[in-house]
Amino acid sequence: MNIIESTLLRFFKNSPEKTIIIAYSGGVDSQVLLIALAKLKNQQQLLNNIVVCHVNHGLSPNADAWQAFAQQQCDNVSLPLISHKLSLTKKPQQSLEAIAREARYQVLINTSETPAFIVTGHHLNDQAETFLLALKRGSGLKGLSAMSTDSTLAQHRLVRPLLSVSRSDIIAYAEQQALSWIEDESNNDQHYDRNFLRHQILPTLDERWPSINKTISRSAQHCFEAQQLLDELAEQDLADCQLSANTLAVEKLTCLSQPRLKNLLRYFLASHNCLMPTGQQLAQICQQLAAETDKSPVIQLASCCIRRFKNALYLTSIYQDISQWQQCIDVEDLIADKPVTIALPDQLGVLNLLVPTASNNADIEHTWQKRLKKPELGQKVTIQFVHDNPKCLPEYRQHSRSLKKVLQELAIPPWQRKRLPFIFYDDELVAVVGHFVCQDYLSAGEESTYFITWKSEPSF
Repeated sequence: MNIIESTLLRFFKNSPEKTIIIAYSGGVDSQVLLIALAKLKNQQQLLNNIVVCHVNHGLSPNADAWQAFAQQQCDNVSLPLISHKLSLTKKPQQSLEAIAREARYQVLINTSETPAFIVTGHHLNDQAETFLLALKRGSGLKGLSAMSTDSTLAQHRLVRPLLSVSRSDIIAYAEQQALSWIEDESNNDQHYDRNFLRHQILPTLDERWPSINKTISRSAQHCFEAQQLLDELAEQDLADCQLSANTLAVEKLTCLSQPRLKNLLRYFLASHNCLMPTGQQLAQICQQLAAETDKSPVIQLASCCIRRFKNALYLTSIYQDISQWQQCIDVEDLIADKPVTIALPDQLGVLNLLVPTASNNADIEHTWQKRLKKPELGQKVTIQFVHDNPKCLPEYRQHSRSLKKVLQELAIPPWQRKRLPFIFYDDELVAVVGHFVCQDYLSAGEESTYFITWKSEPSF
């Protein structure tokens, strides 16, 4: 048995119950993957269910022809093909290649609800290219680990069983089996860094050092193992420093060395699927730890924000300005005991105004709920996120105080104060949703009463 088939058989033979989804482009790598797996399946050496998935990105004038080729090849080996035609839109400062890759992975994820193997035809030469691209970008150990043989992709396992096999072995198998395959014209465009490495750099390195691809792969494996050690250390540090899912204790963070602190921050951000910060951004986050306790600095990253408040470092979403948002409620609906549902902006969740009944009184499970007195007919009821700092008397206080001071007493971070729904009857503050109802509007009885409930959406 040749190296391609023996490698695949060794990889999959102990998991016969799991479906294999072949990520098929029609290029020589995926064509060899398709034919070799189909052959092993036909010989009953592999018992796995096999499905082929082809994604038509629509980026080449030949894309539809490639999709037809994929269908023909799958028909030849009697394997089912799932094809998806995409319509990609590139936004400013976005990489079309990255958009296409993310879209392709999403299609593969959606191919099966049941956990499966998603298999790609990446090989030893691809690993060398990926390593050099990471080196060019100045990546750390995680980037220099290049591609892993086995990783998690949503509910599936993303596997690259041919990662130790060279391109020459792939080509030799294709020629031995008399295969035809697609030649993507973009693979010759040396405007792309990967193609430049493939056509200009790696052949020269291979001529000087014939085993260069294997040694690069070995270095990538060393980097991967070193990164595993750093992750284990970061996991221990996170357990010691974490106050909640999205907050870290500043006091504990300042006890760490700078390299260890940066390692923890990268791990913390990665655990929330945030894009990695630049070195400069990491340095700025570290500087935040020295900020005065009355300051609230914020650093916006690519997909999230790091904020400091008192003795905690917070990870939050990038928030929209919602100061102009306002919603008026029909008073007659409240008086007539009609339920009112209000969708708040910027993923802040939903407010429900409900009549208290035996059923909803017992069954409502929300983050926050209170009884309020109903407004009088003719009063204006509004929900908004701004105020002019009125005096208020929360249900738990003995004396009134300005709203700003009350929110400070509650130790609510400044950015969250701008995202609290305020309920007003005419110009009178009635409640700060999620925190308190003003005493004059708190109802203890059943009559002229309604529930207000709020379940906010988590940021991460």
